[in-house]
Order: sequence, then C-alpha cells, then structure tokens
Amino acid sequence: MLDELFNIIKQAGQNSVVSNPDVPNEKNQEVMADAAHTITSGFQNIIAGGGLQNILDLFKGGSNTSNQSSTGGLLKNPIVSMMIGHFISKLVNKFNLSPNKASAVANQIIPGSINDLVQQVNDPNNENVTMDRLVNSVIGVGKQGEENTSNSSSSLQDILDNLTGNSSGKSGGFDIGSLISSFTQKAQNNLDSKGQQSGGGIMDMIRGFFGN
Repeated sequence: MLDELFNIIKQAGQNSVVSNPDVPNEKNQEVMADAAHTITSGFQNIIAGGGLQNILDLFKGGSNTSNQSSTGGLLKNPIVSMMIGHFISKLVNKFNLSPNKASAVANQIIPGSINDLVQQVNDPNNENVTMDRLVNSVIGVGKQGEENTSNSSSSLQDILDNLTGNSSGKSGGFDIGSLISSFTQKAQNNLDSKGQQSGGGIMDMIRGFFGN
C-alpha cells in the first residue's frame, strides 16, 4: 500500500518538484522522499494521538468532489495544513528554499497527493488502495502492516463507505470507538518500538523507493 502512496507523491511531484527550477535537480528525489515521510508520519502521529476519526472525516469529505475543488478544500483541513506547515519548515531549513518558494512547493505536492489518495481510497473499483491497507501500512510499518489488514475484515473501509454513501449493503455494526482505540494503541506501540524521529521501517521503505 505504501508503494501506491509513494507513486502518488512521485506523480504529484512532477510539476511541483521535478519541473520546478527552484528545486535543484539533484535534490528532486530527496524532496519527494521528505514529502512522503511528512504524509506517512503525519498520519501515524495523528492515529497514535487518537485522531483516526479525523482522518476518516478527511477521506469522507473529499470523496464526492472534483479533483480541483477538493484540492482547494484540503488546504483548509487542519490535518493537511499541519503537514504543509511541517513540510515548508523542512524545505526552508534542509533545502534552503525561501519561505515563499517552499510554500509554493508544499501547497502543491501535499494536498495534491492527499487528494489523489482520497480519490483512490473511495474508488470502489480499486481494491489495492483501501482505508484498511493505508492505516495498517502506516501503523504496522510496511508489509507486516498490510498482512495485518486481513485481520480487520476491511472494517475501516466499510465504515468509510457507510459515511460516504458508497456502501453496497455491508453491515455497519462496528464499534467505532473500540476500533479507534485499537488502532491508537497499535500506532503508539509502533512509535515506541521504532522511534518517532527515525521513522522506523517506513523511512527505510521511503529511502528505498526514492533512491535515498
């Protein structure tokens, strides 16, 4: 699942990073890798803080709008705004971009990537990109997280489908509070065991994908 997310970020970065003269060519892959880490670690930290419901609301809110309008709406979402702000700081401090240039890059690649991810998660014909696979990959780190998805019986995707009206007769009898608590604990355990600063296995996957 993380590979799908990284591909989305790589596509979103073609205009905002690769074709952007403000970003040195030799830094393109590293900048996109940091964008990927900003998004994955952002989701992980939010889940660990008990904010899974906010992520579900984010994906529910962008499911029934066009790409252009939903991208604009995402700029007002506090989760996306937080990620944009974090990425701007990284572009300024690590890559020496001016605040204005860093803001232009971050305001394209972060909401653009999340918008594409939201659209794919809400596409009933795309079985490879689901809410369960996304969340389990983020909190379970890589393939181990994807394997854990089978144990959740697609509960998060069913909840999201019910919220967006895309449900095809599936039962909505889930205890959302218990699910959120369970995923919160898993995310906290992962942060404790791998270390929030290093990014754990996710950062290793990002570096491998983007060649860093």
